[in-house]
Amino acid sequence: MLQFVALGLAITLPGDVNESSDWNQWRGPNRNGQISGTLGWPSSLDDTRLKREWRISLGSSYSGPIVVGSRVFVTGTRNKSHEVVRALDRTSGKELWKVEWKGALRVPFFARANGSWIRSTPASDGKRLFVAGIRDVLVCLDVASGKQLWRVDFAKKYRSPLPGFGTVCSPLIDGKAVYIQAAGSVVKLDAATGKVAWRSGEETGGGLFGRGLETSAFSSPVIRTLAGKRQLIVQGRKALGGIDLATGKPLWSKAVPAFRGMNIQTPLVIGNSVFTSSYGGGTFLFDVSARDGDFKVNQRWKTTQQGYMSSPVAINGNVFLHLRNQRFTCIKANSGKSNWTTRPFGKYWSMAVNGRRILALDQRGDLLLIDATSEGFRRVSSRRVSDSSTWAHLAVSGTQVFIRELNAIAAYSWK
Repeated sequence: MLQFVALGLAITLPGDVNESSDWNQWRGPNRNGQISGTLGWPSSLDDTRLKREWRISLGSSYSGPIVVGSRVFVTGTRNKSHEVVRALDRTSGKELWKVEWKGALRVPFFARANGSWIRSTPASDGKRLFVAGIRDVLVCLDVASGKQLWRVDFAKKYRSPLPGFGTVCSPLIDGKAVYIQAAGSVVKLDAATGKVAWRSGEETGGGLFGRGLETSAFSSPVIRTLAGKRQLIVQGRKALGGIDLATGKPLWSKAVPAFRGMNIQTPLVIGNSVFTSSYGGGTFLFDVSARDGDFKVNQRWKTTQQGYMSSPVAINGNVFLHLRNQRFTCIKANSGKSNWTTRPFGKYWSMAVNGRRILALDQRGDLLLIDATSEGFRRVSSRRVSDSSTWAHLAVSGTQVFIRELNAIAAYSWK
């Protein structure tokens, strides 16, 4: 049963803050880590330039925070039994409302060391908040009050097995629709009502990936224009592909080999090409073309480098990627040639990009400011921001940086 607690109503609503600075979903407004606007970042991460404003304790989570107007939304798992969603005031950290529901799942042993807590990062259109729970449910909440507007239990609706590693995909909003990879498929829903518009790629019916999306996905989709057509770009456990937004019809697909289906990265679209890198498979760039509505996919290049959980960013014709072997590399997008590769860091990086500066959060609690150049690895500044793990994706909005620690969230401000 959903439980709801409202702790304050005299608050500023999202429309009172410049929405162009919102970090309203997984990897930011365009789901590629890129920051909108022209505000530059200071050249240092020390406490005179990046000052901590507040920090509050929370339940454990993999899920990144999002920022919409005057609010920060965070999720967590309580007592290994309930999932909790909170709205916080971005200036003070004050809790504005809290909602929770029963939901937990024990992940396989080799992933359990990092925790069996909620994984998906929420998304918001300014009025509604979409939260994917670990047991393949999607819950829509009112941004102002936290009231539940609708809920879809995909495992119950489609009689599909629960995802072995829990729901990982972060929901994607596009106009009046929301998309998510769930129930071993891709699903489009009406954002206002939760009504399913179409379901594509289900494992039992073949579709785009055949059984490639079996037990749901580790990746999160993006919407991009490829070969002149705006489409949903999705990566399943075994394949990468494009789906027609209106009908759910598969447009194209390409197999992506990976150990145990560990295709985890969010696809990175560069022009009419798609970059991805998989555990056990390698690193790839696929060119997508179309003639008279028929799509064709060609592999431009492949290298032996292997990505893992960290999604890449693209800057000035180069792809910056944190690898499975924990090293950081710069790859020429047009050829696959590696410009440079560093020594090992931690197991996971989340990254935000402003111009040619990368703000990278290592899962060990280290924050790095990097000058993204093909000439060599240039760390401008670094700082320890947490003594606990920081698996969740960082969020950057305006002059603020939000760091989700294992059991807390902290807000920092650029000076």
